[in-house]
Amino acid sequence: MSMFETVGVRDVPEDAAILDVREDDEFTLGRAAGALHIPLGQLPDRIEELDPDTDYYVICRTGGRSMRAADFLVARGYSAVNVAGGSGAWLESGRPMEADGGAEPTVK
Repeated sequence: MSMFETVGVRDVPEDAAILDVREDDEFTLGRAAGALHIPLGQLPDRIEELDPDTDYYVICRTGGRSMRAADFLVARGYSAVNVAGGSGAWLESGRPMEADGGAEPTVK
């Protein structure tokens, strides 16, 4: 069993590498500014896109998928931190967000 840390959105450093593991339609509607996107189901096939020397803060909608992704990454030697509350908490906290097409970011 792998061990990973969980932090709240306010504890994510401003310059953190954020990995969003939600589905494409969710990511398009709104995401943490600058987040890297790899849906959870694609993570095993796309893990080589990640730098094993980077600390990733993993986020989803509420924290369930990001918890599974962080567990998966840590078990393979990557540094991953689960972001509790996910994108919903990120939006509510007023942290920077972006959406495709310049739309107002939202979380679905």
